[in-house]
Amino acid sequence: MKKIIKDFKFQVKTIENEWISLSDGIRLSARIWLPQGDEKFPAILEYIPYRKNDGTRTRDEPMHGYFAGNGYAVVRVDMRGSGESDGLLKDEYLKQEQDDALEVIEWIAKQEWCNGKVGMMGKSWGGFNSLQVAARRPKHLKAIIVVGFTDDRFNEDIHYKGGCLLNDNFWWGNIMLAYQARFVDPKIDPNGREKWLNRLENMPLWPTLWMEHPLKDDYWKHGSVSEDYAAIEVPVFALDGWADSYTNPVFTLMQGLKVPRKAIIGPWAHVYPHDGFPNPAINFLGEALKWWDKWLKDVENDTLDCPMIQAYIEKSLKPSAKVSEVKGRFVGLENYPSKDINNTNYFLNPYRLSSSKSKEFIKINTPQNHGLLAGEWMGAGVLGESPADQRLDDGLAVIFESEILENDVDVLGYPLLKIRLSSDKEKAMLFAQLSEVREDGFVQRVSYGVLNLALNQEKSEFKPLTKNEFVERELRLDCCGHRFTKGSKLRLSLATTFWPMFWPMPENATLNLDLSACEFALPIFSGKDSNKVDFDAQSAALTSLTILKEGKVNRSVSYDILSDTFTYITDGVGGVFGEGVYRFDEIDVLVEHNLKRELTLQNEDPLSAKYTITQKMKIGRENCMMDADIILTQTSDKEYFYIKGAMQVKENDKLVFNKNYDHKTPRKSL
Repeated sequence: MKKIIKDFKFQVKTIENEWISLSDGIRLSARIWLPQGDEKFPAILEYIPYRKNDGTRTRDEPMHGYFAGNGYAVVRVDMRGSGESDGLLKDEYLKQEQDDALEVIEWIAKQEWCNGKVGMMGKSWGGFNSLQVAARRPKHLKAIIVVGFTDDRFNEDIHYKGGCLLNDNFWWGNIMLAYQARFVDPKIDPNGREKWLNRLENMPLWPTLWMEHPLKDDYWKHGSVSEDYAAIEVPVFALDGWADSYTNPVFTLMQGLKVPRKAIIGPWAHVYPHDGFPNPAINFLGEALKWWDKWLKDVENDTLDCPMIQAYIEKSLKPSAKVSEVKGRFVGLENYPSKDINNTNYFLNPYRLSSSKSKEFIKINTPQNHGLLAGEWMGAGVLGESPADQRLDDGLAVIFESEILENDVDVLGYPLLKIRLSSDKEKAMLFAQLSEVREDGFVQRVSYGVLNLALNQEKSEFKPLTKNEFVERELRLDCCGHRFTKGSKLRLSLATTFWPMFWPMPENATLNLDLSACEFALPIFSGKDSNKVDFDAQSAALTSLTILKEGKVNRSVSYDILSDTFTYITDGVGGVFGEGVYRFDEIDVLVEHNLKRELTLQNEDPLSAKYTITQKMKIGRENCMMDADIILTQTSDKEYFYIKGAMQVKENDKLVFNKNYDHKTPRKSL
């Protein structure tokens, strides 16, 4: 449990809203925490579109109040077109977003309370753009901290994975519709109603923006710092957790950068590590404070007196959709690649992982419902997200198992599958999963990966597969940190489908594996433990709010025997992430966001896939209440994706906006 710190070196003044005027006349809305004193302070910027007034307020107060109490001016800015800021938000990570950030940093550095040194930080979007802005090299930016981020927007984000379409692309696009539908608070901007209605009218249909780019083109390369790591010249502190979906970029960023840097990977989902879930959390704010002290206050401390990467090796646990704690230990890597990680190679024999090659061939054709117990692509710290016992899904796949392990085996890094295969269709997916088969029979997923077989290695070109023509491919599974227990077995599962995490290919493909050219490499760790991570999490006082209705997230899978159709439902009641219906006491704003996902698919027909999301976003106060109802459905045929639906927005129970959606996007490589 977090320790709440109440006594700080500095008293803090909070400015609820400050306008930052940009060169083109746009005003950005900022909330500022100012330590009180005669001296000038270094500043920390967090710059995201999630509304500083009534969006991220819950997490802002404990974190930014902590930094301010320790002598940092903290500036939390809503990007152009979000919150109370002017303008329109037209897409993620545009050049305009970076240009505005450069002006914001310059504005901060010139304030009478700032000493000219600025740090930038953020989780998710804020982690992305902290890296992107650092690559633009503003002179006052001295260091950054990034959590749950990516360095490769195509391969390592919420839209595509391995060139396959993530269903979270549709989910996230729907959430952005609801987020951007929220009102402009008249207490901050009395003339904001027109701004709000203009925002509703001109908001993009978010999922289609990203579906129009199914290959790694210039659209995705923009904002991907992996295109030029050398552009970043300031120190970088990077963090994430295994239950999140952004751990791969931690390794690639540490490998690619040349600046002072360090990283921590724990067991957590997509949350700040002082709120770490699954447990154990760590003292992220304390670690971050030392980082800021080093680079913004020139304090000599031990922030770099640790391995470059500290990663949590998780112990085996009985798999469950409700994992609240993961036992394990932190180990250290002085650099990456590391001499302490060496591959053990296995060959694929009929249903075995072996030390000798096979001359056999094996066919793979999995039912469309393979993957029902996979959990979420991105954990958000809500029970029900983690993968359940994999025996049911593995029963639909082709599996290869090792002999019983005679000793514990620590794995850290990327498992790699090299494979030779042919397909009877021009488009096909290959899914691979590494699991531990425990002595008690339960099967725990450790890592997985997926590959669109009809793309080139760079994912930049569509090359239709020729029927029955063999090709060679490499599938890198996600990085992982896991101890396989003595007495258990390694299991590699292969499949051609993974629903509901990925949209299915247009035809049900059969793959033919040439096992004589198939090999699986497991990264074995043999290095030392690290005791440099502080587990005593702390923060400043929590945000004052009143819970009006407890939230819950219901999850279920049902099967219609006669139609051979599975239905997968996630229903966030009173809070899309289980947070409930609540009121911020200081500003008297009620927030309610409900979201229901319903995915259906008939086993014999991949074109039967249907995904419907129903949302209600309600926010405001008495006599100033906004209520949005949004429903969108995604379907496809062999040539196109289709998104249809509607948004209705009411102001004090009166309809003020109504829009119907009917959009189709060519399938191209999918």
